[in-house]
Amino acid sequence: MKILFILALLAVFILSNNVCAQQGITHDAFAVLSDANGREIGIANFTEDRIGLVHVNVRASGLSPGQHGIHIHEKGNCSPEFAAAGAHFNPLGKKHGLNNPDGPHAGDLPDLQVDENGVGHLNTTTDLFTISPGPTTLFDSDGSAIVIHTGPDDQVTDPAGNSGDRIACGVIMASPSGVKK
Repeated sequence: MKILFILALLAVFILSNNVCAQQGITHDAFAVLSDANGREIGIANFTEDRIGLVHVNVRASGLSPGQHGIHIHEKGNCSPEFAAAGAHFNPLGKKHGLNNPDGPHAGDLPDLQVDENGVGHLNTTTDLFTISPGPTTLFDSDGSAIVIHTGPDDQVTDPAGNSGDRIACGVIMASPSGVKK
């Protein structure tokens, strides 16, 4: 009887540790990107791994060829012309740009590369923001959005890298458990 009790306790311990480990492996989020006319043009997926790196994968279409600045913005709101998204996500008060010695903003990302067919893709990893709770979480009291701009980001000039007007926006939302976007 004692052995069965110990085995049962061991099984519960192993299962609970396994469940906790599985729950702690990743946090997922996504944003559906829309243009100024409300037309869906793409999706952004975010996955935070167990060591705190966020993997960002963006796919979009219907854009002009070339490089486009793309940033996380401070508010989870995409209004007409996307002004409601606010400034770049910058909870630590840094200067703009991945190459700025006084930066970067937590929401700074490398440029979105768009091919001659208008299809853009960005696949990058960052430790500048998190999906999980903490000082740089995208899920603060007013949420966050991802915004694509008309031109390339020079990665230095404050406040937005001279990347031009906002042409697409998506509110970042937590992915339902077990659902892949």
